Amino acid sequence: MSHTPIDIGSLIDRSPEIRDGRPRIAGTGVTVRRIVGWYKLGLTAEDIVAEIPHLTLAQVHAALAYYHANREEIEKDITEEERVAEQLERQYSTKRSSTK
Repeated sequence: MSHTPIDIGSLIDRSPEIRDGRPRIAGTGVTVRRIVGWYKLGLTAEDIVAEIPHLTLAQVHAALAYYHANREEIEKDITEEERVAEQLERQYSTKRSSTK
């Protein structure tokens, strides 16, 4: 059985209309940021594939390689997401308190 080599550069892409242009595994909606989140929780690439079985091990490794090569970009995105989540939580908490 012969396999056609895959250019690993083709495994990660971005498109403005999908996931706000964040880097993602090509052909999916799974962002590098999502893979990194699980990686930071201690999951291995194999564990992540078990969680998202439509991904291949090569795709997960490509996402992790992208993260390690572009750590500042991904960390900035994660920090911004956390900031927005905290802001929304405060707004919701304040709104709930004022309606009681």
